[in-house]
Amino acid sequence: IYTEVQEGRGTPHGGAFLDISYLPAERVQKKLPSMYHQFLELADVDITKQPMEVGPTTHYIMGGIRVDPDTAAATVPGLFAAGEAAAGMHGANRLGGNSLSDLVVFGRRAGEAAAAYARGLASRPRIAESEIEAEARDLEAPFGRAAGESPFVVHQALQQCMNDWVGIYRAEKELERAVDELAKLEKRVARVRVAGGRIYNPGWHMCRDLENMLVVSEAITRSALLRKESRGAHSRLDHPNSEAAFGKVNHCCVRAGDAMRVHATPLPEMPAELKRLFEAAPQPAGAKA
Repeated sequence: IYTEVQEGRGTPHGGAFLDISYLPAERVQKKLPSMYHQFLELADVDITKQPMEVGPTTHYIMGGIRVDPDTAAATVPGLFAAGEAAAGMHGANRLGGNSLSDLVVFGRRAGEAAAAYARGLASRPRIAESEIEAEARDLEAPFGRAAGESPFVVHQALQQCMNDWVGIYRAEKELERAVDELAKLEKRVARVRVAGGRIYNPGWHMCRDLENMLVVSEAITRSALLRKESRGAHSRLDHPNSEAAFGKVNHCCVRAGDAMRVHATPLPEMPAELKRLFEAAPQPAGAKA
């Protein structure tokens, strides 16, 4: 789909048309009931009779908070993470079905370790009132601005930036463009404005979400710039092959004042028996190992 769009054969919305109307309607409704109802109710498209417009989208993030594999403890004391929020479990590309196993195994580890941590505290940690008040002021700031963009407009611009410059296939020039665009978006996020009250206000929620989305977007973009190879779900048009040196590191993003610093961190050595499996030549179908 990406190639079709880039070469000018995409749909008006930047996707491609998928047509399964040649199949019996009963089969489509039985095999794809959710898809059938979603297109019919949300787009007024009957996929048993018409083509549907589809496009690539974010499916899963292999990165996340750096945690200890046995306890799921993060580098911030008292913070534990598991599932898609945590990094390291799935390597360069998650296999289908593994996210549920990840949650079951590491969710339990995180819960047990968090409970043990809480039991071991001599006293309950307290947050300074001044920090709470400062956070509350930041959260409420969008209500007090006399002018500013809608957070949903800025959100759409962020989506477009990541789709256009940090998409399925990446290259240095486009990634550098994304870094520049993200810096501009950061300034726009600081000026967003919302109306109404604090109860059930999606626009207000989006204001905080945008700040977090910018952090994640910058971390992805800067890490992709440094990884000058293609590996798993990360594909560089200017570096189409995998490089052995990059197979030995992850890229870790940390705060350095008001900026983000990204550096390579070494991976544990893969056990010899697993390494042999990865390096073994593919066997023809039906061949004995």
